[in-house]
Amino acid sequence: MMDYQKLLSKRITGLKPSGIRRFFDLAGEMEGVISLGVGEPDFKTPWIIRRAGIRSLEDSKTWYTANAGLQELKDEIGEYLSRRFCLEYDRKDEIVVTVGGSEAIDIAIRAFVEEGDEVLIPEPSFVCYHPITVLSGGVPVPIETKEEDEFRLTPQELQDKITKRTKLLVLPFPNNPTGAVMRREDLEAIAEVLRDTNIMVLSDEIYGELTYGGERHVSIAEIDGMQERTILVGGFSKAFAMTGWRLGYACAPKQVMAQMLKIHQYAIMCAPTTSQYAAVKALRDCEENVAQMREEYDMRRRLIVDGFNSLGLHCFEPRGAFYIFPCIKSTGLSSEEFCERLLYSQKVAVVPGNAFGESGEGYVRVSYSYSLSHIQEALKRIESFLTTLK
Repeated sequence: MMDYQKLLSKRITGLKPSGIRRFFDLAGEMEGVISLGVGEPDFKTPWIIRRAGIRSLEDSKTWYTANAGLQELKDEIGEYLSRRFCLEYDRKDEIVVTVGGSEAIDIAIRAFVEEGDEVLIPEPSFVCYHPITVLSGGVPVPIETKEEDEFRLTPQELQDKITKRTKLLVLPFPNNPTGAVMRREDLEAIAEVLRDTNIMVLSDEIYGELTYGGERHVSIAEIDGMQERTILVGGFSKAFAMTGWRLGYACAPKQVMAQMLKIHQYAIMCAPTTSQYAAVKALRDCEENVAQMREEYDMRRRLIVDGFNSLGLHCFEPRGAFYIFPCIKSTGLSSEEFCERLLYSQKVAVVPGNAFGESGEGYVRVSYSYSLSHIQEALKRIESFLTTLK
């Protein structure tokens, strides 16, 4: 018989499965579950975008595109970043279209990280940065962000973690799972710490269109001197409700992008052609659709934050993405115990905070990318669950 344990890579066998998926799988085996766990818009992809994808199929545009993506789409990404975030990129050599933002993150980390290099990762944060770093031979270095700082990365916390081995800083804002954002003054302080170093920044801005309170999202690449040391990651899944289309992009200096593109060429070839034609339409004609979805998310955000606070589960006010990160320490339960008992007793699925790093213990991630009626029913069930704990 084959001894797979001897054959398989120790790097991959040593990785833990995603803590998010575990609760999705448990919920999937039960009937009548209300899920507040999935980070996916409940809106349909706007019809104008779907129609553009359909038309590309009808016109038999089903061939491979250039490795880096349709030039037409890269032009629109460049125009969008210029219009919305005052960023200018060479639209031929500094933009690559990827299979979701996830691939962009992967090729960025792999392009820089060698054996023993350290990658600074503010946590709690999305689950992929740590394992991709490990698979690249690097060393993930968590930086705990704190609720009293609204889960923002502070310059002192960053400074304390920098060593001679530091190669890359991940900057995951607006943040999944906390909903935290970094304002311009916050980013300027981070930029000042990095200014005389040789450290690159991977700025994951997939939720950049989903910020609330009247202030637009600011990219660290906008800060003086930072564009040359930043890989900006964006995409279409969240803002345009295009999760299943699997389309994202990365922007970086020409010398960096040439190396990232090699990985993309060998691993992927090119992003889905139909999705690329649809994305051209999304960027060109759908700002109003995005604004409408953002307004609806904001309404849900205020409802669910007020709901959890009224239940005695304190929740700081998130200013981005579509998640809240309530503290459940008052229940005396661990994050996993809370989530399991809530799921089995009331059939409500949320995600334990420790799935996003050890500093997430004592919290749970709750998504408000659901209808108001869905959220209201979930809050009723959570109230019933909390009553049983008294």
